[in-house]
Amino acid sequence: MPGGPACAYVARMTGPRYTPLAQSLPATVPFVGPETQERQRGAPFAARLGANESIFGPSPHAIAAMQATASEIWMYGDAENHDLRASLAAHHGVRPDNIMVGEGIDGLLGYLVRLMVGPGDTVVTSEGAYPTFNYHVAGFGGVLHKVPYKGDHEDPAALFAKAAEVDAKLVYLANPDNPMGSWHRGADIVAAMQALPAGTLLVLDEAYVECAPEGTAAPVDADDPRLVRMRTFSKVYGMAGARVGYAIGAPDLIAGFNKVRNHFGMNRAAQAGALAALADGDWLAHVQSEIATARGRISAIARENGLTPLPSATNFVTIDCGSDGTFAKAVLDSLVSLGIFVRMPFAEPQNRCIRVSCGPSAELDAFAAALPRALEIARG
Repeated sequence: MPGGPACAYVARMTGPRYTPLAQSLPATVPFVGPETQERQRGAPFAARLGANESIFGPSPHAIAAMQATASEIWMYGDAENHDLRASLAAHHGVRPDNIMVGEGIDGLLGYLVRLMVGPGDTVVTSEGAYPTFNYHVAGFGGVLHKVPYKGDHEDPAALFAKAAEVDAKLVYLANPDNPMGSWHRGADIVAAMQALPAGTLLVLDEAYVECAPEGTAAPVDADDPRLVRMRTFSKVYGMAGARVGYAIGAPDLIAGFNKVRNHFGMNRAAQAGALAALADGDWLAHVQSEIATARGRISAIARENGLTPLPSATNFVTIDCGSDGTFAKAVLDSLVSLGIFVRMPFAEPQNRCIRVSCGPSAELDAFAAALPRALEIARG
């Protein structure tokens, strides 16, 4: 009835009762997607070279497997990802209990942080490194400590020293690195781990390792409790939209993911596609060759325009624009206005660069045509 208790409750209700932590967080996302930028500019991009997707696409066998699964999409996917975990274990020479599958590395990082980090817990990363990890840490109230890059490389020794200084629960290190494309020999990282403090877990993001020279992957036992390695089907395997990543780690840690993960987060089509992609070594080799060719082409385009490409072990090339972050941002904005989607590092001095993903000739032709004009606009 009018004026009754329900109406009084509604009158008192002023909005959702967020936690103090949620209230303290900015309403932001780590990346502004290309679709958002296309809506803002009112036109599609001529070349999508900013998200480090594989424009070369997934294995035809993976496409066929996902298409064949379409009629089964009414069913949830296998909550244990049994077949995919078994195949990944065989691929890496480990046991299935060393493998956890999740919704891309981003999803797995979120689960890991939820497992390990509470309000006030300390975490160490590099200034300007992959920001989605930082986003998860902030979301659970962790305290981030950052160390600078060293010569456009992440610095394992400095990261581990900072971890000891602040008693960090986690240290994040990407090898190869995003956004710079640089890399360390895996054996050097393992050697540096002698200084990793007891009780600190190394989160080793190897998203780009299939693009890298032999010896880049860390030669470490999967049962080693000091680290967890992250891999993905989003890069070389060309399945970014399917969201399939996996962690390799000690069984106790892997089992811990079951406490917090979305057990039905992996859909059937994604699981089937990843299984087929993993089995298609010929397509993997084909894409690796295409990436090597594209890295050479991007580097040549940069040099033709008086810019400096950095060595890369990834499916992108980071290009030094020869000035500062303000100039690099002007180059990036000009490229976007000309229909070329690229990105740039966020932190000094790496933000003197732009970052261009590998792609087929047509996309790189569009980049080559736009870059001189973008530089002209940026120079004003």
